[in-house]
Amino acid sequence: MEHLKKKKSFSWRDLLYKSLLFVGTVTLIVYFLPRDGKFNYQFDINKPWKYGQLIATFDFPIYKEDAVVKREQDSLMAFFQPYYQLDKNIEKDAIAKLKENYHTNLKGILPSIDYLRYIERTLKEIYQAGIVSTENIQQLQKDSTSSVMVIDDKLANPQATENIYTVKKAYEHLLTADSTHFNREVLRQCALNEYITPNLTFDEERTQAAKEEILNNYSWANGLVVSGQKIIDRGEIVSPHTYNILESLRKESIKRNESMGQNRLILGGQVLFVGMLMLCFMLYLDLFRKDYYQRKGSLSLLFTLIVFYSVITAFMVTHNIFNVYIIPYAMLPIIIRVFLDSRTAFLTHVITILICSIFLRFPHEFILTQLAAGLVAIFSLRELSQRSQLFRTALLVILTYAAIYFAFELMTENGLSTDFSKLNIRMYTYFIINGILLLFTYPLLFLLEKTFGFTSNVTLVELSNINNDLLRQMSETVPGTFQHSMQVANLAAEAAIRIGAKSQLVRTGALYHDIGKMENPAFFTENQSGGVNPHKNLNYEQSAQVVISHVTDGLKLADKHNLPKAVKDFISTHHGRGKTKYFYISWKNEHPDEEPNEELFTYPGPNPFTKEQAILMMADAVEAASRSLPEYTEETISNLVDKIIDSQVTEGYFKECPITFKDIATVKAVFKEKLKIAYHTRISYPELKK
Repeated sequence: MEHLKKKKSFSWRDLLYKSLLFVGTVTLIVYFLPRDGKFNYQFDINKPWKYGQLIATFDFPIYKEDAVVKREQDSLMAFFQPYYQLDKNIEKDAIAKLKENYHTNLKGILPSIDYLRYIERTLKEIYQAGIVSTENIQQLQKDSTSSVMVIDDKLANPQATENIYTVKKAYEHLLTADSTHFNREVLRQCALNEYITPNLTFDEERTQAAKEEILNNYSWANGLVVSGQKIIDRGEIVSPHTYNILESLRKESIKRNESMGQNRLILGGQVLFVGMLMLCFMLYLDLFRKDYYQRKGSLSLLFTLIVFYSVITAFMVTHNIFNVYIIPYAMLPIIIRVFLDSRTAFLTHVITILICSIFLRFPHEFILTQLAAGLVAIFSLRELSQRSQLFRTALLVILTYAAIYFAFELMTENGLSTDFSKLNIRMYTYFIINGILLLFTYPLLFLLEKTFGFTSNVTLVELSNINNDLLRQMSETVPGTFQHSMQVANLAAEAAIRIGAKSQLVRTGALYHDIGKMENPAFFTENQSGGVNPHKNLNYEQSAQVVISHVTDGLKLADKHNLPKAVKDFISTHHGRGKTKYFYISWKNEHPDEEPNEELFTYPGPNPFTKEQAILMMADAVEAASRSLPEYTEETISNLVDKIIDSQVTEGYFKECPITFKDIATVKAVFKEKLKIAYHTRISYPELKK
């Protein structure tokens, strides 16, 4: 019962985890999707209509062309009169100030009272005409405004712009209005600028309302299309008049989609569409790649790539940045193929492309070109181990894009077969840029390895270089173990190739599986050069512990040299939970009536849990045992391989890894073939008789 409760609890947690992952991914993608209305057709003047017959589904006006609208509105606005508010209090304050100053200091400057009356009269004329600020007059001149509407006691009267004063112009008018009777120099001494203040202020609210009224009365349309009317049919040339109708339909469609109800419908459709695709993807993982749910790095990589490409596509479409064809979508299946597998790479690519296609005006063309490029990328780059492979893949992807798009142009462009100048050269430029960006996959793989905990073939190739510091140290410290590891690597890699396992991974793992022996080289027979065997001074338990310690010492060295987890797994599993049989059996022979402490003779494990680890365990045991054969014949080698591997199968070392009996039979055959070649007898060369 307790077992069933635990199982049920785990099942609920697993369901909750998957549900949160699903909801989070769909929410994040839909959040960035554009929800504005769009007209899903591309068309140009004097080009054929690429789609089927287009029938109007609602009444809509035929809008005037932008150039016509601008010209007509400019002509209307040429006679527009902005509104200015007249402030009479400014005039009253100025006259009152003038009279007050006359009794204090102007009386001694002015020769007669006539000067005061002249100044007062002229100021009233100026204020009645109106004074504006320098900024306002500059704006009027810039707009070529010939007259304005002056609001005086709720009445608006037109006033010619040329009759309106600025402060400077009003001051000069005071000095020169009647220069015959009044001396300018006398007037200059009166500081007349103190009585001149702008009394006309721009009324922005009333001016804007007047502009809107004019524009609202303006007719934007010069015709009407009724529901059910045919607009254009497939193959017809888009004339300027038809182009104007199509543009009107596009504007009206966008306007209708801007309503709140329509936005909710679009949002609901996007949630349903993305949700269905992500549900299919998660069902695939649940049915065929259940182990990815356990490996958080795998799951994180898959969903991060889907979200990233969806968001970057939505961002480029929304902000109209470049063209989506420069985005290297083929990088997604390449990355997943390198780290995971081809089937998952293709399905992830399909899901991502389908999500991205809903942003575009031309989705079917986008889907077909991207799927073809993704397939080519997957099949041309099954194992990335050299930079040159990526160059080849990038070139093939560019050629695939070009070929598919050229096929579309042949099918849709009239006259292209005779006039190749009609080719859309810009699109082919985008394809080349796409291929160049695809080359950045190589450095990006390093970042993804560190972020999500993967190990790529590029890293494995670098680690398997025997000039690597750790391997070079191993060849100097434990040369016998190093030779053994090289032989095991060759055997295991060949077997991996035959059964479809990862050959580079098992080769690298084989080179490092015994690095722990560098801590105690003399305790391992392959490194003893005929001297005293140090095990003679130890009891069987101690000897077993020294031999077992090469696994734990190897893991410590791997941590010290930052070896990937995939390589460290080979160190811990190459003996699994097996026993040091020599010392274990020897102890039992000497103590027939006692039971040994099993743990003292047992490796820490675990048992192999991948095909590659199982291959290495078999290769390690077979290669080590083959060195002790008294003679090397086809029969002795065959019997040895069968005996050792059958024993491992019987003891249950491979129960936890996905290797089949067929795979094991193939591995046996490879080992027998390779060992026969390695240990074949050579003929003796004859000596020259004198």
